Amino acid sequence: MEEIGKVRLDYSHYSGRDYYSEGAVEDALLDIVKSKSSAEYDAVIEERKSWPFLYHLSPLRENIVDWIPMHRECKVLEVGSGCGAVTGALSRKAGRVECVELSKKRSLINAYRHRECDNITIHVGNFQDIEPELPKDFDYICLIGVFEYGKSYIGGDSPYETFLAKLFTHLAPGGRIVIAIENKYGLKYFAGCREDHLGTYFSGIENYVSGGEARTFSRNGLERIFLNCGAGEYYFYYPYPDYKFMTALYSDEYLPGRGELFNNLRNFDRDRMLLFNEKNAFDGVTEDGLFPLFSNSFVAVIGRGFDVKFVKYSNDRAPEYAVRTEILKSWFGSRQGNLMEAYLVRKYPMGEAAEDHVRGMAAACESLKERYQGGKLEINECELVEVDGQLCAQFEFVRGIPLLELMDRCLEQNDLEAFRRYFRQFVERVGYNSSYPAADFDLVFGNVLISPRREELAGQEGMPEQNMQRGSRQWRDSRQDGPRKRGTQWDAPQPRDFPAQEQGVEDFGECTEAELLNGKWTLIDYEWTFGKPMDMKRLAFRAAYWYLLEDEKRKKLSLDWIREELSVTEREVKEFWEEEGDFQRFVTGNRSSMAEMRERIGCRVMRPQDWLEKYQDSQDVNRVQIYEDKGQGYHEEDSYFVREAYQGDWLIELELKVSGDVKMLRIDPGMYPCAVKIREMTFNGATVPLHKRKLLYANGSIVSPADREGEKDCPSIVFATEDPNINVNLERLERKEENVLRARLEIVRLPMPIAKDMEERSKRRF
Repeated sequence: MEEIGKVRLDYSHYSGRDYYSEGAVEDALLDIVKSKSSAEYDAVIEERKSWPFLYHLSPLRENIVDWIPMHRECKVLEVGSGCGAVTGALSRKAGRVECVELSKKRSLINAYRHRECDNITIHVGNFQDIEPELPKDFDYICLIGVFEYGKSYIGGDSPYETFLAKLFTHLAPGGRIVIAIENKYGLKYFAGCREDHLGTYFSGIENYVSGGEARTFSRNGLERIFLNCGAGEYYFYYPYPDYKFMTALYSDEYLPGRGELFNNLRNFDRDRMLLFNEKNAFDGVTEDGLFPLFSNSFVAVIGRGFDVKFVKYSNDRAPEYAVRTEILKSWFGSRQGNLMEAYLVRKYPMGEAAEDHVRGMAAACESLKERYQGGKLEINECELVEVDGQLCAQFEFVRGIPLLELMDRCLEQNDLEAFRRYFRQFVERVGYNSSYPAADFDLVFGNVLISPRREELAGQEGMPEQNMQRGSRQWRDSRQDGPRKRGTQWDAPQPRDFPAQEQGVEDFGECTEAELLNGKWTLIDYEWTFGKPMDMKRLAFRAAYWYLLEDEKRKKLSLDWIREELSVTEREVKEFWEEEGDFQRFVTGNRSSMAEMRERIGCRVMRPQDWLEKYQDSQDVNRVQIYEDKGQGYHEEDSYFVREAYQGDWLIELELKVSGDVKMLRIDPGMYPCAVKIREMTFNGATVPLHKRKLLYANGSIVSPADREGEKDCPSIVFATEDPNINVNLERLERKEENVLRARLEIVRLPMPIAKDMEERSKRRF
């Protein structure tokens, strides 16, 4: 047993050898955690600009377990704890954390980075050796990016079932197993991301036919394993964009709505292709109720579910503004004494530094209510409460249609006039009492929900009261009627089985535009409220700018119209950009965003559509045309194109059959200015002596090769024309009745000005 700070390391089952290692990377990580505090990790990540340091040190890795409601009496087992990316979060939430990790070096990294935690024990060694001696009363067993390696941990014909069966014996009554894992059919893999473990394209989709130790699963695949193990109750959650750097978590009772899943370029570790627009594809997937099948990752909880139905993390910020937002199911008593369910929204600070920011939300609520008293904008109620000793801001759960979605509908239907009516209504309502010293700087369209007045709804035919409690963003699972049965499949989506959610499309029946324009408009999120008046046209311009930026499909609306509508001058636009930059730096504390880190790491996004378009373009210009002169000169009708002469963008290979009566042969290598290097040319197997006079002609400048052995018949030619041609005088060669000319040419396309400059400086002109 070794102690590093307050962390205990148990080596009783360590073989003395680490069977996997990242080598120098782990050495560097160990030096970093020994010498720097966790507050300095962000600076290290930005300095290193490397995937391993981002992956192992980013505090965003903790999001995947941070939301789980634990208490200080909980005992947690973390299998495969690695370098401790989530161990710290578990330590803060639970009373005791025991880790199992095969690598000593990684265990040392974990121990040093959490050496101030007195509730962590790390068992170093093989899981199968350690498992029999582990306690039997864990409240949580966490497998974060580990279950896919079940074959490596266990082996045998049913390694994943055996793995879970062993873990079940270590659960306390009512305990849970939490599994975070990639979905083998995640949409990002269809869109061109490589499989995470093998680093190859479509490996999981093709069912791992190429082998490898890791195996990810579909939702049905995981369910089969759970059922085979006798798991009577389990729940699925959906981390987005994936479980590694989760920013949002959905559930079967709160699925994403249209337009929410737009943050999809997350290839920090390797290059990817972009085969289609994932945001648009996700819109279709969510509309058809298929998100549980195509989520990029899963969090599967074996055991009881949680009241939390949705989580959003805003911790890619300065620490004093880092918050977690939850939507959860709560319960209250009715006048009749029955227990009724309701939904609440809570915002938690992600640390002590952000507590004042959360307190400010309640103050903002009161200020905005005073400002809009007598106006036509409702303010979502907020109060400060303590939950399990932690401060949070609690909001009402508002139902309605986001203004953003209504505007999208207008654009899709090419109804720009309707869009303008909604925008003008937004400006009128939000701009009310603008001299009052309170304004929400981030008052974007998605933060405004619209619903018809309830008294109007109550009178609508076919709209009974209970219908106002139904939404369209949930996915029905047969667990709602009891535990899953062995071998059953998940049910098709039933979009009106559960209450509607905040920022989801409410089922209000057939509402007219007038009913919505004159309905109840509620500001649901006002986190960035400042105690000073703000120019309404700047706030409206900012809202429109971010709306247009988020989706290419909105480009049919011009920002120029917004400027004209608001009478925004060029000077004011410049001031807006400066103000926006200041605000972003204020929120982030000058930290690089994850998108900026992806750019800095340098992993490419390759668009095959560009290649196809380039190929289609090259089919017009990258064509080799052959002309034959049999004594009558060149004629178009006697020419032909050589198929597949181009071997890539820069190499031409030719094998031409030439009859004995051809006197001159003309090769047109392309239809653009270029430089050509004749690497090889033979006639009936013999090298064509291109260095001899009156044998090679061109409508460009021929540059004799340097005096290199074997290069005298390999000249270069610069063409400052879009009709380059190379002419070979076959009369000066020994011809047969049937002949074969072979040639290998290197070609580089040139801009015309460069081609002209090179041509003028050529050594030899024909």
